Amino acid sequence: MMSSTTIDVPAESSNVAKGKAVLVAAPRPGGWKKGIAIVDFVLRLGAVAAALGAATTMATADQTLPFFTQFFQFEASYDSFTTFQFFVITMALVGCYLVLSLPLSIVSIIRPHALGPKLFLIILDTVFLTLATASAASAAAVVYVAHNGNQDSNWLAICNQFGDFCAQTSGAVVSSLVAVVVFVLLIVMSALALGKH
Repeated sequence: MMSSTTIDVPAESSNVAKGKAVLVAAPRPGGWKKGIAIVDFVLRLGAVAAALGAATTMATADQTLPFFTQFFQFEASYDSFTTFQFFVITMALVGCYLVLSLPLSIVSIIRPHALGPKLFLIILDTVFLTLATASAASAAAVVYVAHNGNQDSNWLAICNQFGDFCAQTSGAVVSSLVAVVVFVLLIVMSALALGKH
């Protein structure tokens, strides 16, 4: 038949028998804050690309029509419109701010429970959101008039003649609006992270 083998384990080797508790590291609460900080960093990189892309696209918007007269050459460029100049300057400032905010975003990843960097970023993000929204809205209004004209003011649509110029300016406005949406997301995420402190 089968013989059974028994093994005796001394009672001393068991931690429970000695009265010692087994140490298990409890998960630290707030791991989601590090995740939010990582998403914040990635969104900032995307906003840098959108803002600087909008500024460079608008700054390089230039088109000269192939026909001209003895006294006139038909040209459209961003510096012909003060609104577009404002757009280029403000989107460049927004892009530079976003680049300079990346180290603080990295600090928020390393120290997800630190309150100071998040509070500083949410205040500055709100200021630059306002600036980006103002420049995007004003440029969008000019692009709209360039595409459609205004019958009441006798402003003609110029996009029928300056198609490349209008395509570039429209792309720049869309890119700036992407940066605005990313700013809104950054502010909401920072507010959620600060609210759970």
